[in-house]
Amino acid sequence: MQESPGAVGVDGSYSSNVPAFLTKLWTLVEDPDTNHLICWSATGTSFHVFDQGRFAKEVLPKYFKHNNMASFVRQLNMYGFRKVVNIEQSGLVKPERDDTEFQHLYFLQGHEHMLEHIKRKVSIVKSEETKVRQEDLSKLLYEVQLLRTQQDNMEFQMQDMKQQNEVLWREVVSLRQNHTQQQKVMNKLIQYLFSQMQPNSPSNVSLKRKLPLMLDDGPPSPSASKFSHAHQMESMHESFYIQSPSSDTASCSGSVLTGGPIISDVTDLSQTGMALQMQPDESR
Repeated sequence: MQESPGAVGVDGSYSSNVPAFLTKLWTLVEDPDTNHLICWSATGTSFHVFDQGRFAKEVLPKYFKHNNMASFVRQLNMYGFRKVVNIEQSGLVKPERDDTEFQHLYFLQGHEHMLEHIKRKVSIVKSEETKVRQEDLSKLLYEVQLLRTQQDNMEFQMQDMKQQNEVLWREVVSLRQNHTQQQKVMNKLIQYLFSQMQPNSPSNVSLKRKLPLMLDDGPPSPSASKFSHAHQMESMHESFYIQSPSSDTASCSGSVLTGGPIISDVTDLSQTGMALQMQPDESR
């Protein structure tokens, strides 16, 4: 298959959309002044780099902005150049001459127009990784935003819980104070009840002493008057009455009845009254 020639410039050089690195590399390999450090192979399908140290110091700064051999090799790998390993270099014995050979399918001596087919490698894996990273980044940003929202809600809930906790603590303190006060009152009440239940307590004795005095000296209570009225009514129905002691009855009773009211039968009173009425008549 015959290669189609590319466009040729006014100065006879090949002009196309070729990266600057490939153009400089082609010029560098074609330059006869640098053949002692870099040149084409005998077949014209590859090029050799001799004495990498001198090449990095003397040649690279003239065409590139650095003198780093590792960076130069890395750029070659990015454009698809690969290192050719000879049988001598693959052995255990170190070769006498520092010779590194590189080749590319479209980097051929006398075919400068084929440089446009050399493309910089675009790693599919890297593009996919970049896409995945973008998706992960978007997801991560969403999760961060969600976490911030949840954190704000948690802070609001925590503030609300703190306020409720303060209110509850105030109520607990108030309830404790009320409980303590009620406990004191209950203790006093229990002590008082126990003191009243003891028979020999001073308060109980004084109460017993006061009761007769209250009955003797105090004014008659309504209940006592009601009781006396009811008792009189019952006495009238039972034909009994209460009279004050007289001299006659006192003398008859002797030392048995010394004072107080005497209960007598109505029949005795009638007989006594009849006897008293008969005595004046007889005296008359």
